[in-house]
Amino acid sequence: QVQLVEFGGGLVQAGGSLRLSCARSGRTFSNFAMGWFRQAPGKEREFVAAISWSGSMSDYADSVKDRFTISRDNAKNTLYLQMNSLKPEDTAVYYCAAREASYLRGDYVYTNDYAYAYWGQGTQVTVSS
Repeated sequence: QVQLVEFGGGLVQAGGSLRLSCARSGRTFSNFAMGWFRQAPGKEREFVAAISWSGSMSDYADSVKDRFTISRDNAKNTLYLQMNSLKPEDTAVYYCAAREASYLRGDYVYTNDYAYAYWGQGTQVTVSS
């Protein structure tokens, strides 16, 4: 089974930065597309960013584009989310997710939460004004 663990959440001031990490263990012989999602209290889970298995392609929600950067280090089985210029609206629990890449679809970026089979426990990010 695949396990995901997030690190790096915390409390920061508006305008500050955080880097989240997601370590993957278990099956490493398959190619995995990965992504970040977040959920604020009383809100639906929403897409933040996603990256293809090779790391060559990525996509972002409009609300975080130009502020957040998703990346991965496949040699370390680790996913990252660099968050800059943080706003109070970014306050949420952040989850990393993974899914096996599709040989039919190829190197692809998945932006829908239902496309992912494996999820981490989440890490809290709080941005104060």
